[in-house]
Amino acid sequence: MRVARLLDSLDLPQDLKRLSPQDLDQLASEIREEIIQTVAKTGGHLAPSLGAVDLAIALHAVLDSPRDKIIWDVGHQAYAHKILTGRHAVFGSLRQFGGISGFPRRDESPHDAFNTGHSSTSISAALGMAKARDLKGEDFTVVAVIGDGSLTGGMAFEALNHAGHLKTDLIVVLNDNEMSISPNVGALASYLARLRTEPRLLKLRQDIERMLEGIPRIGKELAESVRRLKGSVKYLVVPGMLFENLGFTYLGPLDGHDIPSIMRTVEDARAKGGPVLIHVVTKKGRGYAPAEADPRKFHGVGGFDVASGELSRSPGPPTYTQVFGETVARLAAGDPRIVAITAAMPDGTGLDIFGRLHPERFFDVGIAEQHAVTLAAGFASQGLIPVAAIYSTFLQRAYDQIVHDVALQGLHVVFAVDRAGLVGEDGPTHHGAFDLAYLRSVPGMTVMSPADEEELVAMLSAALAMDGPVAVRYPRSQGWGQAALRPASPIEHGRGVLVRDGDDVAIVAIGSMVHPSLQAAVLLERKGIRAAVVNARFAKPLDEDLLFEVAGRCGRVVVVEEGTPVGGFGSAVAETLARRGRGGHAIALRHLALPDAFVQHGSREALLAACGLTPSHIARAAVDLCEAAGTDATRKRRSSPPRERNELAAGAEVTGWQAQTMLLRE
Repeated sequence: MRVARLLDSLDLPQDLKRLSPQDLDQLASEIREEIIQTVAKTGGHLAPSLGAVDLAIALHAVLDSPRDKIIWDVGHQAYAHKILTGRHAVFGSLRQFGGISGFPRRDESPHDAFNTGHSSTSISAALGMAKARDLKGEDFTVVAVIGDGSLTGGMAFEALNHAGHLKTDLIVVLNDNEMSISPNVGALASYLARLRTEPRLLKLRQDIERMLEGIPRIGKELAESVRRLKGSVKYLVVPGMLFENLGFTYLGPLDGHDIPSIMRTVEDARAKGGPVLIHVVTKKGRGYAPAEADPRKFHGVGGFDVASGELSRSPGPPTYTQVFGETVARLAAGDPRIVAITAAMPDGTGLDIFGRLHPERFFDVGIAEQHAVTLAAGFASQGLIPVAAIYSTFLQRAYDQIVHDVALQGLHVVFAVDRAGLVGEDGPTHHGAFDLAYLRSVPGMTVMSPADEEELVAMLSAALAMDGPVAVRYPRSQGWGQAALRPASPIEHGRGVLVRDGDDVAIVAIGSMVHPSLQAAVLLERKGIRAAVVNARFAKPLDEDLLFEVAGRCGRVVVVEEGTPVGGFGSAVAETLARRGRGGHAIALRHLALPDAFVQHGSREALLAACGLTPSHIARAAVDLCEAAGTDATRKRRSSPPRERNELAAGAEVTGWQAQTMLLRE
């Protein structure tokens, strides 16, 4: 018989205020178990959320959400917050198509004060809310919860600096678990480590100030003088002076798993007023031994066995990320000019391999994409060849540096743009929808995207030999497997490849959409439609000669890309065809892309289907285009039995890499 749980009987978060410390600890254990069991099935950010359970309970026990605002930086640690704010019953749908998001979302709950997903934004958003409160004459508390990894982002310090200047009431909780996705790097990490190891200094500070204030008549004045003297004993013994010099009252470090202590400190911070930073030290993965032992492994997982801690693994080919990491490390062994840069994601980008083999040429800059790009520019200006591996969605944060520091100077920086296109369950903050558009707009930029993992290897070699800035974008997915691959022809700058010939319709695809387009051509051939398939390879410069030849011969073009429909690859094709014309005859064009909207979360396969980017969708678009033009092939199709017609419309789909390989063999 199952023992009744507090979690099932409480009206949360209101009932937190009446619970005893023992009840709060029991609730924390139950929430951890709920998170473990759910993430084992759905995947998600396990270790960071387990580490922040006690902190979330303490904040909600003191504050009155949603009137009081809690902003969770990034949101990796917000699962307990979701459970505590009315989403316990639907928590099993976490990150699933149609379910709740893995990140805070304002449209999901009034308790989610701000959408997050990228790091280092919480203090800026919280400060804006706090000043809006002041200007409107309202009264509520604003708390930003930021991790030590996110604190390495320059934006966080910009916000701290401004908050210290404005002096408004604001609480910043530094959730210090000693690492972000990967171990933190830099001077700040060392500084926080010193604070963690000397918590006794806070008590010494408090004792000194109480002693001084206790001196009759002159005590308070003396204490205030000591606070202002940088050469005083306080500055020799008090932790957190970096934050105090920025205008914050520093409280901590505290045990981030001592709920009553955190509650008291939050109350003290509210009473103190002004900008206050509370430093709590937590253990990532707390409550689940495998995650505590290896928090990097369990930071973001795709599912696992709870009993053993073994991660679920998909059979099949290596991922594009793995192929990239192995290839760059191998190429660097033969060229000492190659250096590699990551922004706190050595494992996620595959550059951990490079770091092990070439540590002196590997640079992890922390969560600092802007710095990463300009650092790469500095390397390139001195004749080295930097490879900056950054997720598509995070590279957006360094757009000015790409334009001003790299492209304007014509510097040879190779951008490895990982997670291009739909990333799946992490949702709209992480989809790489815009890179083709924002990179294509930069003068002098070369933009490539491989059709499969073998072509990625060839493109990386070519990119290192090119001049000027080069971007190679590839998806978050497995490759296609050796059986599906043809030997990659040499990559000639700005040249695409006709991978299948036909004269009824041309399917022009780039990157991840090339193989689905080949599958669509197989489906079309069964219906008597001969489709040419072009692997464009380059979004910039576009192979205009190949495009014009195929489009001119077929008269009908379906363009397919896994990116925004505004200003990306499809726009490039349309602009080229409009500019060059076709002897006075129009070319019928259909463009398949992601919607001009923020795509929600779900499995990559489900999202591609929802966005109309599967082989059957591509084939359907080609059929519609041919029928509109009235080709001989479509006249034959009109006489086909309805059952055959529905085969394309309903999506006679092959799924999984093995089935895709089998279809391509046909």
